[in-house]
Amino acid sequence: MKTNKSYSKRLKITKKGKIIARKPGIDHYNAKESRVGQLDRKRSTHFNLSKKAKARFLPYS
Repeated sequence: MKTNKSYSKRLKITKKGKIIARKPGIDHYNAKESRVGQLDRKRSTHFNLSKKAKARFLPYS
C-alpha cells in the first residue's frame, strides 16, 4: 500500500512513538491574524490514530 504523502508530511513521530500533528493554515495569509492567534497555530498538537489509520498513513513507523 502506498503512503499518503500529503498527509504524512504533516505528522512527526517522536522517539517514544507519539504522533505530533502540524496545524494547517500557518504558511501564508496571516497578516490579519492577531499575534496570539499566529503563535497558537505554530504550536503542534498530540494526535491519536487507530492502528488501521497508522498503517495507511505511516506504514514504516
